[in-house]
Amino acid sequence: MNANWFKNLFVAGLVFVSTAASVQAAMPKAGDTAPLFTGQDQDGKMVKLADLTGKKIVLLYFYPKDFTSGCTKEACGFRDRMSELQKDNVEIVGVSFDSIESHQKFIAQYKLNFRLLADPYGKIVDAYGVKWGGRNLARRVSFLIGLDGKIVHITDAANPDVHFSEMKAAIAGLKKN
Repeated sequence: MNANWFKNLFVAGLVFVSTAASVQAAMPKAGDTAPLFTGQDQDGKMVKLADLTGKKIVLLYFYPKDFTSGCTKEACGFRDRMSELQKDNVEIVGVSFDSIESHQKFIAQYKLNFRLLADPYGKIVDAYGVKWGGRNLARRVSFLIGLDGKIVHITDAANPDVHFSEMKAAIAGLKKN
């Protein structure tokens, strides 16, 4: 066997190991128990899904980045629908890789009225399987989590308007049950 063969085998092994190490969990499906998480909000307070389960319906939404056009549209859309969502016992929690400081500025600039969790290492993003390729960005995905901690509905779409309409319909469906 020649040296190139061993070199190629070694490189292939490194690629396999690095790929295996960066594998995220598969995205949960409707009906699955929502992965539990703990994260810091814009005020540095710890937020645990376990503390909300049984008390609130959670609209957990992941988004790529503070201050970008689609993410701003989505955040402002949720802000504008907050009173309707609160009547239905829904708590909104947004998650991105952005820092606490970035979230503070984003909330202040757009007068957001819900919590944003800083996930700089992508632990929550990975638990929900929503990382956008190899970048430190989350895909735009929303999970509606029922009082029982199970995922009721998932919206995986780039367009924020789809998130608003699908989540509204899913919440209406919960009220009928």
